[in-house]
Amino acid sequence: MQAGDMAAAEKDLQVLVKERDPRAQFLLGLYVYGNPDSKMFDLNKAAPLLLDASERGYIPAMIPLAGAYAEGKGVPKSMFESYKWLAVAERWNSPNSAGLLEQVGRELKPDELEKAKAAAMAFTFKTK
Repeated sequence: MQAGDMAAAEKDLQVLVKERDPRAQFLLGLYVYGNPDSKMFDLNKAAPLLLDASERGYIPAMIPLAGAYAEGKGVPKSMFESYKWLAVAERWNSPNSAGLLEQVGRELKPDELEKAKAAAMAFTFKTK
């Protein structure tokens, strides 16, 4: 990736992605498939990788996943899911999550906001 060869990066990362390595999923999802400057840009490939990494506890994947949900890019648009992932990220001390959490929270109705907060608090990471 540092050399700008996204095809080589994809090939190298795919080995680890097949083993469901969350860091590899994050790198492939954000920088290879999620980067508009990449020739391999494909949000439909990026979002599932970010989701799986997030569900298994890879905190850096949660902010871009929340953004994907907020914009409906690669996943159905859902401010509820966006807020939930930002709240989970904040709970695990992700930098920059607080301001985004406040911003997305303003988009939800009070009852939706409470449900999203509850969903975030109840969320547990997958182990498999």
